[in-house]
Amino acid sequence: MGKPAKILSKDDLERAMKMTRSNFAAARYLHVSYNHYKKYAKLYKNDEGITFLEAHKNQEGKGIPKFALKASSKIPLMDLLEGRVPIEHFNAREIKERVIFEGLIEEKCSKCGMNERRVTDTKVPIILNFRDGNKKNWHLDNIEFLCYNCSFLYGVAPIQEKEAEAMEDYVKTKADEPDWEMDEHHREHLKELGLFSDEDEEDYISRL
Repeated sequence: MGKPAKILSKDDLERAMKMTRSNFAAARYLHVSYNHYKKYAKLYKNDEGITFLEAHKNQEGKGIPKFALKASSKIPLMDLLEGRVPIEHFNAREIKERVIFEGLIEEKCSKCGMNERRVTDTKVPIILNFRDGNKKNWHLDNIEFLCYNCSFLYGVAPIQEKEAEAMEDYVKTKADEPDWEMDEHHREHLKELGLFSDEDEEDYISRL
């Protein structure tokens, strides 16, 4: 006997709709096929009597990757992944999105399983990792997703030390430099003490 189909509750669909921008994305969020999701999305209705399927349609395509909207860019994904079409002519980020969008690899860290989404844009903090280090080898057995932590620990090309140092380092800006304003009385007083001369004037930065 096969595994029983996953039952989707109204709460499941409402959560998925809140976290995504389209019905396809909601199905992916719930880890079910679109047809399975569609059956339940047509069953439940919102307070206005509109089915979840209709209510969650993204007519304008907001937030949907451009490859999903333009038929001209819909080269068969497997042709790209298996090298039948030169991968270097295409945007790696878009291919990554297609891999996720078409459900070939689940949108989570392959090491620790982390799949938490950022509230502002529902993105999962994962990085594409090529197991053999060859970024032109997009075969499914060679690519995986790693969260930032696991990328640092296990990634073939993790965030470099210099990149981490740049994020942590304190960068001095003009706003951090001393800003001096000296009035005539103060200037004359320093001259009397032998601590200031007209040649020192350019060493002070005026706010004026």
